[in-house]
Amino acid sequence: MNIFKLKIFGQAIFVLLLSMPALSENKQHSDIAKSQFIGMDSDVAKVVKKFHQALVNKDRETVLSLLSEDVLIYEGGRVERSSNEYAHHHMQSDMAFSAAVPSKTLEHQVKVLGDTAISTSRSHRKGEYKERSINSSGMETMVLKKTTKGWKIIHIHWSN
Repeated sequence: MNIFKLKIFGQAIFVLLLSMPALSENKQHSDIAKSQFIGMDSDVAKVVKKFHQALVNKDRETVLSLLSEDVLIYEGGRVERSSNEYAHHHMQSDMAFSAAVPSKTLEHQVKVLGDTAISTSRSHRKGEYKERSINSSGMETMVLKKTTKGWKIIHIHWSN
């Protein structure tokens, strides 16, 4: 091998060695991204997704069918202690907001513990609602219980 080819080959090896940490960081980032979405194929995750889609679609019947009658909802420092109370207070505004401002899920993990499950997620919303610009992140915890009628949401905690 002549000196010129050896020099080019050496530079290529040097560039490859320099890029190794970046390749490793990309794999680590990919592993972290995968770990941020756990249990997405579970029946519980499907109920949570269906609930959110029903809010977006303003589908009152589906929203209420997924909530336990004695659901406990924490939102914005307020408490609603039943699906009936939610239906008569914040559900309409939650549906209007969800329909108007798109949400992107940043992280979602579901853990099933027998007949109980916990869904935790982070999301980002960006859009306009009631002539206000919205650009906010939020967190959600849901607790679900397995019943004879399927998984029901028994607790929701929404926060920004």
